[in-house]
Amino acid sequence: MQHRSEETRTQLINSAIKLFSIQGFNTASVDDICKDAGVSKGAFYHHFESKQALFLALLDVWLNNIDSAIEASREKSAPETFMQITEAFPYIFATAGDHLPMFLEFWLKASRDDEIWQASIAPYRRYHKYFTSLIKKGVDEGSFIEMDPELASRMIISMAMGLLLQSLLDPKGAKWEATAREITDLMLNTLLKK
Repeated sequence: MQHRSEETRTQLINSAIKLFSIQGFNTASVDDICKDAGVSKGAFYHHFESKQALFLALLDVWLNNIDSAIEASREKSAPETFMQITEAFPYIFATAGDHLPMFLEFWLKASRDDEIWQASIAPYRRYHKYFTSLIKKGVDEGSFIEMDPELASRMIISMAMGLLLQSLLDPKGAKWEATAREITDLMLNTLLKK
């Protein structure tokens, strides 16, 4: 029974990704998602309380790969952790073209709804907190130069979000995965204590 329930949830998520990417978040309805997934509305509402909740689940699925790369590097030094995180780049850039437009559309909608905004901004705040602690760890262990960890964290997140946006706006403008790795190397070399 549990396996079937997970299959239904996965079907709903896959259909939502497909329809949100094709039709947009606002246009794709719960009925459309259910029809595409081949499930009833009751099954939809068993798994998600609303279309917005389904969208936030999509965001979580997308971010899980990044979280896995971070988790895999917990016991490593700060510089090693930076390099471990680059292991998530292939997934991020391979899926960004499909996911990022729908995230941008959703965030525009969320900007008008405080509850949805708070839920959608939570991952950004989580990563800001994570990179702040990673920079502090690097400074404390003597790997990184003295710096403001919060400011450095904002620089890292700005770089990541900027690269994703550039890859969306100009997909053929660069080899984005390679560019991201080179920028990570450059940033890491700037942070390292010589």
